[in-house]
Amino acid sequence: MKSKVSEFLERDNVFAVVGVSRDPEKYGYKVYMDLKGAGYKVYPVNPKTEKVLGDKCYHSLKDLPEKPDVVDIVVPPNVAKKVVGECRDLGVRRVWLQPGSESEESIEACRQAGIDVLYGVCIMVERLNKQGM
Repeated sequence: MKSKVSEFLERDNVFAVVGVSRDPEKYGYKVYMDLKGAGYKVYPVNPKTEKVLGDKCYHSLKDLPEKPDVVDIVVPPNVAKKVVGECRDLGVRRVWLQPGSESEESIEACRQAGIDVLYGVCIMVERLNKQGM
């Protein structure tokens, strides 16, 4: 039986990183760069940014050209709760709350909406662990 992390990190999953940043020191940048570098199809989402690593940045999840399989959230907890609501409205089935983004409210909102949620672990660390690095 596959682990939840493995299901989230399947090669054909489409990702959206909400809270992407142009600042290489920020985790929103690092997560986006890591997923992109690993060969995933990934969309950057940030209402205050036009481009990240030369890629068009979308202002919200509803602006994406396709529905992501996994939304990775890298924003403060008060913003994460709003993003979870947008995921619910769009029918997104998987949300990964990066450490520092999670709150009991957001986790519970995912569960109530039937969204599979991961939290308390970093997607970059788990992706590298899955590869056996």
